[in-house]
Amino acid sequence: MQKDVVLIVEDDEDILQLLTYNLENAGFEVLTSADGYEGMNLARRHNPNLILLDIMLPNVDGFEVCKELKRRPETAGIPVIMLTARGEEVDRIVGLELGADDYVVKPFSPRELLLRIRAIMKRVKSEETYRTQWRKNGLVVDLEAHKAVVDGVEMQLTATEFKLLAELVKRQGRVQTRDQLLNTVWGYEFEGYARTVDTHIRRLRQKLGPYAKYVETVRGVGYRFKE
Repeated sequence: MQKDVVLIVEDDEDILQLLTYNLENAGFEVLTSADGYEGMNLARRHNPNLILLDIMLPNVDGFEVCKELKRRPETAGIPVIMLTARGEEVDRIVGLELGADDYVVKPFSPRELLLRIRAIMKRVKSEETYRTQWRKNGLVVDLEAHKAVVDGVEMQLTATEFKLLAELVKRQGRVQTRDQLLNTVWGYEFEGYARTVDTHIRRLRQKLGPYAKYVETVRGVGYRFKE
């Protein structure tokens, strides 16, 4: 059986060895880089299943690496977990807004990190093949083809953004709490990460353009896709 591949972009040798040891023991194939440019090239060449990305890197920082990966069609769908000593809320928000799927602050528990990696991979792999298509005016959400179209132009969505849109569309008219969305879209429950949902909703609305109005905020509860 082919192993899942994790690319680690981290310039701290001790952390790099710790991550490599734990991931290989957990059954993953590991690629490593201590440089942002090299990390981007490895991602393009090997198309890993997931990327662990440090922020403080030589030559180009993790924010720029994430931005570039999400900009390119060939790497945009690769899940990214940002791994950094910078735990301020603004850094977390910037990382998520650039397209990161999760954000883990050092020092971290290797066991918890492995759980997060497995949860994201499970969610990506278990994307359901829906046999439905949702249409309203110029917005088309094709759940089977795994794409969304706005006025004839396909939206450039990350895997997480499409999963979030799909969950909202499937349950249109029904309110979903942030905790429910964390569990169904990200695959885990984690107190204090409701802001993750809000950040992705904001980015999804930006990409929906004139149809952002269909994603309604239910104050104090969560979100609902308008019928």
